[in-house]
Amino acid sequence: MSERLGTPERPLRVAIVGAGPAGFYAAEALLKQKELACRIDFINRLPTPYGLVREGVAPDHQSIKAVTRVYDKLAAGEQLRYFGNVCFGSDLLHEDLRRLYDAIIYAVGAQSDRRMGIPGEDLPGSLPATIFVGWYNGHPDYCDLSFDLAHERVLVVGNGNVAMDVTRILVTDPDELAKTDIADHALEALRASKVCEVVMLGRRGPAQVAFTTPELKEFGELAGVDVIVDPADVALDPTSEASLADDKTAARNVALLRAYAERAPTGAPRRIVMRFLVSPVEILEADGRIAAVRLERNVLAQGPDGGLRAQGTGAFEELTCGMLLRSVGYRGVSLPGVPFNTASGTIPNVAGRVTEHGSGETVLGEYVVGWAKRGPSGVIGTNKPDSVATVAALVADIAEGLLPGATGDGDVAALLRERGVDYVSYADWKILDAHEAAHGVAQGRPRVKETRVAAMMAIIHAGRGA
Repeated sequence: MSERLGTPERPLRVAIVGAGPAGFYAAEALLKQKELACRIDFINRLPTPYGLVREGVAPDHQSIKAVTRVYDKLAAGEQLRYFGNVCFGSDLLHEDLRRLYDAIIYAVGAQSDRRMGIPGEDLPGSLPATIFVGWYNGHPDYCDLSFDLAHERVLVVGNGNVAMDVTRILVTDPDELAKTDIADHALEALRASKVCEVVMLGRRGPAQVAFTTPELKEFGELAGVDVIVDPADVALDPTSEASLADDKTAARNVALLRAYAERAPTGAPRRIVMRFLVSPVEILEADGRIAAVRLERNVLAQGPDGGLRAQGTGAFEELTCGMLLRSVGYRGVSLPGVPFNTASGTIPNVAGRVTEHGSGETVLGEYVVGWAKRGPSGVIGTNKPDSVATVAALVADIAEGLLPGATGDGDVAALLRERGVDYVSYADWKILDAHEAAHGVAQGRPRVKETRVAAMMAIIHAGRGA
């Protein structure tokens, strides 16, 4: 290109697809480049920003959601615009972004779930934890779902923080949840719930769990809930025991689990039972829905990579239940026109630079951050260094003159208006934000979420005219 990108005379034009933590951290990293003039546009499918901070963080973890204050400060700057209620692939196409922007950053997360691959997995009552999380958090895609909570026992497969969240929500006193921003429809259903026992199933042992110690500690602080751990489950094999010396988090988790194992049940009305070294191998039905799960007992064996892997022993048991939520990992979904690795569920990349799947050839001017880049790992804060690293690659590419640059003129706002897309600006979002917060104040809650896009847009339209 004849003109130099990133100068005041020719600012770098960047589209960020997705407005969750990884996207905002990418925007922050770009804006911190003192020698780089840029204009950043967020393209987001839902009217509401923040991604998993709004739609994934448990409602009883309000302190984590405070990170949105940082995002709000970024959005207040003149260099950043927000286009919500805009679907990439239909409202805006890949070729539109290539024409209008010098660089595209994909920050779309991992929107689907991994499967267990066992018989009966698709029976009614057997569900991914992802949709349960979306349901109680008021995600518009899941707000009209219903969950059968008329059974006493629910099984949760997985030992990560999402598994901990859904377990905790199922046994927490609804009066406590009523102080949060949990979706109203979920609160009503949980008030009528008959669930009194949630059994968490981990295929490996206590030393290999993926959840964090604060999450585990919360279990023991829940009012009216006993935490049940079999002492035999926390008797570690020699390799696992030795590994605790080098893994402080695992050591703390095991110590806490052993403390739970020593507690005598109090007869509390609700129970969390934590099981380890078991894998579901079949979901059994009765009357066309889930009735029980067949479990196989595991032992840990050293794998080719040196790590400990779960290995079935051929010893089985059946555990009755009314619902099963699998939380065995998220995975990404493909975007129209964008390379995708179906095996990993990620956008193929090298150091955040998008590559063609198969050939490995770099797609100049396209980048990826967050779970879409590295897979579903880490916590919200993990996305910050991840996004900073991708932006560093983008800046290096500018210096090397590798960006092809936008191929055409025009503005995305005009294009969206021309196509009749009723997009949401950040000012529009603040109208909805104020509405939800005001209703929350009236009920002694952080906010009362609107869960349907039509209702969100009606509030925004009314606020625009005010």
